[in-house]
Amino acid sequence: MQAVFDACKNGDLRARPCVVISNNSQAEALQRAKRAGVPYYHLSTKTHLTPEALDEAILQTLQCHQADLIVLAGYLRKLGTKVLAQYKGRVINIHPALLPKYGGQGMYGLAVHEAVLASGETETGVTIHVVDEEYDHGQILAQCRLSVRTQDTAETLAKRVLSLEHEFLVSTFKQIVTGEIVLLT
Repeated sequence: MQAVFDACKNGDLRARPCVVISNNSQAEALQRAKRAGVPYYHLSTKTHLTPEALDEAILQTLQCHQADLIVLAGYLRKLGTKVLAQYKGRVINIHPALLPKYGGQGMYGLAVHEAVLASGETETGVTIHVVDEEYDHGQILAQCRLSVRTQDTAETLAKRVLSLEHEFLVSTFKQIVTGEIVLLT
């Protein structure tokens, strides 16, 4: 998220962050949004007791701030059906592996990198995809690859993939903004 904020601020990305929503009240993303002057909200099952109420609250917040595109950068919960219907084809996610491998429920953070190493993969990478009703399933928009080193641990691999994610998310976002990558709605 910070990479996107920085790219927007320095004019490298012609977009405007309009709102940040986190399901974690302690997420650094909320503090980063505050420092950047971007409205921010903690919306979760702690603030809304039913999945339907949470879905409606997220949708209303996005609409209130006139969001055109949703970027899930660290949001680890499945979005509700109302948000996905209203923003069909306009919700993108960044995943730390080459989907369709190593995706699905629970496949985030070190779990992804541990699975890559356990399988003996020689490469991994980053995938940016459209979010649909299934975890890590939607249309793949872009991927970049990274060699797995023999000395890699899940932690070192996670660090190398994360540094690649920041640049790759911004460059892919630029391609969406300029129309080089077309989102199907």
